This record gives sequence, C-alpha cells and structure tokens, in this order.
Amino acid sequence: MTTTRRAFGALAAGAALTALAPAATASAAATVSAAGAASAVGAAPRHRRLLAHDDFRHGLARWAVELERGGTVTARRGILEVDVPAGATIWFRQPLEGPYVLEYTATPVSAGGVNDRVSDLNNFWNAVDVRSPDDLFATHRSGALAEYDHLKTYYSGYGANYNTTTRLRRYVGEPGVRPLILDYTEPLLVANEPNRVRIVSDGSTVRWWNNGRLVFDHVDPEPYTRGHFAFRTTWSHFRISDFRVWRSQRQHS
Repeated sequence: MTTTRRAFGALAAGAALTALAPAATASAAATVSAAGAASAVGAAPRHRRLLAHDDFRHGLARWAVELERGGTVTARRGILEVDVPAGATIWFRQPLEGPYVLEYTATPVSAGGVNDRVSDLNNFWNAVDVRSPDDLFATHRSGALAEYDHLKTYYSGYGANYNTTTRLRRYVGEPGVRPLILDYTEPLLVANEPNRVRIVSDGSTVRWWNNGRLVFDHVDPEPYTRGHFAFRTTWSHFRISDFRVWRSQRQHS
C-alpha cells in the first residue's frame, strides 16, 4: 500500500509540472519578446533624429520666397499654400547636410481657380549658388527658372510640363546647362490627391519617393551633400504640410 501511494504521488507531481511547463515557456517567450520590442523602440532615436520641421502655423519666417510674377504664398493653420501664376521658389532658410531624410505632403489643388493647373511639383535640394557659395541668399533671383542655372543642385520635376513628365536633373552651375539624369512619363500628379514625398540624401545615394513608390534612384559619383532645399513650381496651386527633416545614421532603402 505504501509503495502504491508513493508511486501515485510521483505521478501526480509529474503531471502538475508538465501542465505548468507550457505556461512558464510562454511567459518566458513573452518576456523576451517584450524586451526585444522595448529595445527596438529605444534604438529608434539613434537612427532617426529630427533636424528640422515646420508645422506651417507661424508664418514664413523660416522660408525665403522668390516669385516671378507675384501670386500668393502663405503659411497658416498647418498649411503652406502656394497659388501662383508663374515661377515660384520657396527656400527653407536652414542649410542641410547629409545624411538626411526629408519628408512632406503636397496636394495639387483643382477647384476652378485661375492657377489650378495641376502641374509641377518640383524640388531643389543640396543647392549652392556658385555666385555666392557661402550664402545662397546673398544673390538675388527673380523666380524665373533660368535664374537657377547658377545653382549646383539636384532638381526633381514631378508632373511637370502640363503634368506630362517626371524628371531628375543635376544642375552644375552653368547657364543653359541642366543635365538630365532620369526621364519618365509616369508617375504623374492626380488632382486633389496628396503626394507624400520622401527625399533621401545619403552620400552618393540620391532617392526621391512619392506615396511609398521609389521614383528616382540615382548613385552620384560626385555627390552634392549639403546646401538648401526648396519647393519649386510654376503656374500652379499647391497645399503643403508635414515638413520634416530627419538625421539618419544608416542608408535608407
């Protein structure tokens, strides 16, 4: 009888331990998973640090506006609104140096306005004017496109030429010379649809994304790595928001 009781007790204890084992394993796995998640969250700031931003609620103090034939450029209530009959360049006054990722959202307005053409979501970045290389704003520019031939800069023209072309150029600072790097007939702008743009400047890597699609992917053997960023357009109407520039310690895909 004693032997039987001892055997039964051993079997019961073994069953209890077996029942507890999966729960203990799951608990340990959950602890490791949570620790991993916390580690990933904690690591994020080391790879993505905010360098600059504008919420467009406090006017244009951080921007320099160059207009060819007037128009309206305002920053209020979270929107940079650009409504112009001809060329317009809106420079971010703070110079930028890579590696960085620049993001913004721009919507071409089509609501019957005189400038609601839906064309030319364009950018300059890493721009330097060869006439005043230490100070971009020491040289006057009128807003006409030819005035920018003196820049060394990357230039994207998304939905340009009446929304028929999408191109990447690399200006070399010479009048009349605008070397064409990439030339597409799509993607193009869609009226009243937001364009969530991301520009990557990371050494020789030059990338321009729109709505998660890699539009321009260029490796420059002699890269422009610092300078100024600008929104550029002509005869159009845009609403721009969510301007952010991030420092990255690794190359972005």
